[in-house]
Amino acid sequence: MYSTNHVKIALIGERRDTLTAHRAIPLALQLAAEALHIRVDHDWLSTDGIGDGQCLADYDGIWCVPGSPYADTEGALRAIRFARENNVPFLGTCGGFQHALLEFARHSLGWNAEHAELSPQAEQPLIAPLSCALQDASRRVRLVSGTQIAELYGVLEITEEYLCRYGLDAAFREPLLAHSLRASGHDEGGEVRAIELQDHPFFLATLFQPERAALAGRLPPVVAGLVGACAVQAAHEAKLAS
Repeated sequence: MYSTNHVKIALIGERRDTLTAHRAIPLALQLAAEALHIRVDHDWLSTDGIGDGQCLADYDGIWCVPGSPYADTEGALRAIRFARENNVPFLGTCGGFQHALLEFARHSLGWNAEHAELSPQAEQPLIAPLSCALQDASRRVRLVSGTQIAELYGVLEITEEYLCRYGLDAAFREPLLAHSLRASGHDEGGEVRAIELQDHPFFLATLFQPERAALAGRLPPVVAGLVGACAVQAAHEAKLAS
């Protein structure tokens, strides 16, 4: 049981009900709320409305959702940085995964990293076209033992759905993951499909779209993990304020 029964989550990205993932996200949050007996409120925040990021202080958790390119890349990165630097529970899926990598590379490592979709001629195209686009495709993912995501799923091999054309360029994988950011899931070819931050209470991102499981009535484990981490965060903040 959690010591709080209410959390508030910011969904970072421009809401589009034509996107399968966007239709699934509220359902996924509701399933998590029911399973954990926690009221979950959420707001969609457009990336061009993030400003200096102070609006994010009102939330117990941040989810950077699919749907890139975002209206304001810097706004998305600012939200991710806020979560990373302030120990706010964070989940990134699809485009959120891509931008979590960009944010860490730029602001933690000092790289001039770019997304090839927006800057195809960049010197450091950290996020590059996949060798084979994953359009409404299901693929197996092998999770790394001992990671948060493996603990949440309770198994080391899962099958998840994708809708993406870009991922981490393998040329940057080793230096990017030589610090506190670690790969926690790979496809059958060894490409990174999930990451998490080791020195953070809950900072997890996946290239796949786990929220889609909610459309079939299944609770996505990473969404349950996010909501649970938000409850812990909310209880901690309440204790500090008392």
